[in-house]
Amino acid sequence: QVQLVESGGGLVQAGGSLRLSCAASGRTFSSGSMGSMGWFRQAPGKEREFVAVINWSGRWTRYADSVKGRSTISRDNAKNTVNLQMNSLKPEDTAVYYCAADPTRVVVTTNSVSYWGQGTQVTVSS
Repeated sequence: QVQLVESGGGLVQAGGSLRLSCAASGRTFSSGSMGSMGWFRQAPGKEREFVAVINWSGRWTRYADSVKGRSTISRDNAKNTVNLQMNSLKPEDTAVYYCAADPTRVVVTTNSVSYWGQGTQVTVSS
């Protein structure tokens, strides 16, 4: 079993930045163990949507068009953490952000995720 714990959410003004972190425990996704970790978000009244993903080596990343160019995902396998740096935040980025992981699949859809964090709220004021 894997536990994912997010941190770093909060209230920020439009144009500001936030750095979300996710700590994984219970099972490692380190070198030699294929896996991906990523972020999804869910705004009120909307479906959970993909934000960004990074593979086990950290050499491959993919972003949703809505955050591309404004966000950077990174991971530290030695610490079992994945981070999402978000810049130039917009009010439409307001949502609960969830950390996601899977030992074999690339987490780009909710169906490809085996493990979820509890979520962290990001609120961007205009």
